[in-house]
Amino acid sequence: MDDSIRSALAQSGIIDITTTGRRSGEPRRIEIFFHAIDGHIYISGMPHAERTRRWLTNLEANPRFTVHLKRGVTADLPATARVITDVAERRAILEDVARAWKRTDVDTMVAHSPLVEVTIDGLDAAH
Repeated sequence: MDDSIRSALAQSGIIDITTTGRRSGEPRRIEIFFHAIDGHIYISGMPHAERTRRWLTNLEANPRFTVHLKRGVTADLPATARVITDVAERRAILEDVARAWKRTDVDTMVAHSPLVEVTIDGLDAAH
């Protein structure tokens, strides 16, 4: 993997992701923010108890997706999502997310924010 891609993924920012529609099987592309925390990549969102996020339900049905880098470095990267449901793990990660977003409602975020760990194919491969 190119060092410019590694560098881009090491800094939180805006990306697009393409998931596979869980019912349609069609590609679904959205813009979303990712967080680079302690060498891991996460996708989260604002807390909404009553809102279903299609991108999240798509990833629950099929965790394979594509990350599209688009700011500075452009690349389409195959990836796998792991939806994080464990409360202690969610809290540990979302505390960092809340700090980055200058939010103080960590309990609400833990209860209602989507949270996915992203594994990019080949990211841990030797240079």
